[in-house]
Amino acid sequence: MISILIAASVGLLVSILLTPYLIRVFSRQGFGQEIREEGPQGHKSKRGTPTMGGVAIIVAMVVGYFVAHALDWMRGSTGNGPSASGLIVLFLAVALGIVGFLDDFIKIRKQRNLGLNKTAKLVGQLVVAVTFAILVLQFADESGITPATRNLSYVRDLALIAFPLPIFIIFCYVVISGWSNAVNFTDGLDGLAGGASAMVLATYVVISFWQARLSCAETPQAACYAVRDPLDLAVVAAAAAGACVGFLWWNAAPAKIFMGDTGSLALGGLVAGLSITTHTELLAIVIGGLFMVEMLSVVAQIAVFRTTRRRLFRMAPFHHHFELAGWAETTVIIRFWLLAAICCMFGLGLFYSEQLGAAGG
Repeated sequence: MISILIAASVGLLVSILLTPYLIRVFSRQGFGQEIREEGPQGHKSKRGTPTMGGVAIIVAMVVGYFVAHALDWMRGSTGNGPSASGLIVLFLAVALGIVGFLDDFIKIRKQRNLGLNKTAKLVGQLVVAVTFAILVLQFADESGITPATRNLSYVRDLALIAFPLPIFIIFCYVVISGWSNAVNFTDGLDGLAGGASAMVLATYVVISFWQARLSCAETPQAACYAVRDPLDLAVVAAAAAGACVGFLWWNAAPAKIFMGDTGSLALGGLVAGLSITTHTELLAIVIGGLFMVEMLSVVAQIAVFRTTRRRLFRMAPFHHHFELAGWAETTVIIRFWLLAAICCMFGLGLFYSEQLGAAGG
């Protein structure tokens, strides 16, 4: 528990102190955000706001994680070093952050709103996802548990749905690209993606900590969780949640810096990695419900327009629809944060009710 608090505190501190430094550096270098011409007119004033602030989130998350373990080691704790599960999830987030950084950098250099083309971006996500899928099935612990299994999961593995290895790799790619793009679509208003991500990650801190308390390796019982390194996953999630809150201090409306694809792809990958390693892939759809709605709004907009030549929403992603309907940006942000909080609470309720049902059975 102390490691979780340290990771969150260090992640918060590093992020809140590093971000203003990045604002000054990126402003001097002219690393400003380009704005979609067809977007809400109020966003035109944001052109030139420093972007790539996701660098602060990634650095703070990694520093928070390793400082928590370093302090554990200094206190003489044994068996609590960095784990395979934690390091693999960190790798996923950082690698996708690098893909996002390249995307942001191209946007800045070419002074346009589009960075990497679709093929290059998908290839980058594919390489990262395949590497993650292979690694996550390795490194079995003393009980033979690997960071992930080839089973589809809800709150725990669904025994009837086990993927062959090639299908599992494709599944990981779909999950990782889906979540990273979902968070990327949500990152269109000041602080919206950062605040929602902090809530989702905090939810995963609770879930991972609960799985550690009822680990099959520690307390074998009917309702235990066969998850490798759940406590370390809680440390990862806590460091990232703290980093998001620290970044939000500068990213909340009116934003002084944007996270860019650097941050949104990294955070989406983090949610995907946590869902796979905690065996909650289907539950994650509920917990990250806001992200799912944002992504589905884009898919629906494209599908309806291509079939009927008419638009379902004034503009996609969904949050821009309300802006164009006359809602103030801060009103949209706060109400969407409330929706994100409701999704997280509902997801926690489903997680806990399943555990009660398993214990009662």
